Amino acid sequence: MSFSDLFESGFQKRNQDHFAAIVRVAMSDGIINDAEKAFLDRLATRLDINEHDYKEILKDYASHPINAPHSYNERLERLYDLARMVWADHIEGPNQVALLEKLCIGLGFNQDNVKYIADKALTLVHYEVDLDEFTEKMKNMNQ
Repeated sequence: MSFSDLFESGFQKRNQDHFAAIVRVAMSDGIINDAEKAFLDRLATRLDINEHDYKEILKDYASHPINAPHSYNERLERLYDLARMVWADHIEGPNQVALLEKLCIGLGFNQDNVKYIADKALTLVHYEVDLDEFTEKMKNMNQ
């Protein structure tokens, strides 16, 4: 096995674990509704999760470890991507916010702040800020 194969398999494993963590969040209320399913389909495509792995993860998402990013910057990068996807999927109103709040918890943000974090993230992506501006404004949201 070449070095690039090792890198590729590690990258795919992280993507699968990340996807499984998001499935776990979506399943926290016992079901995956249509909006969450559409979101998962789109996320699977972006994370390069093939159909076979997608089905396996849906069946056995609990067997994957939850690997929330350790660094705050990585959490913000994932939040940025997820918020843009939630916004792009046109999940309207309270469903949009509720889904992103669940995802914030899955990313390791403090549960006491998720409503504020999700609202701020959705507002920023609505105004189409880039990742750098998003990160800066999220870091400075308490100032």
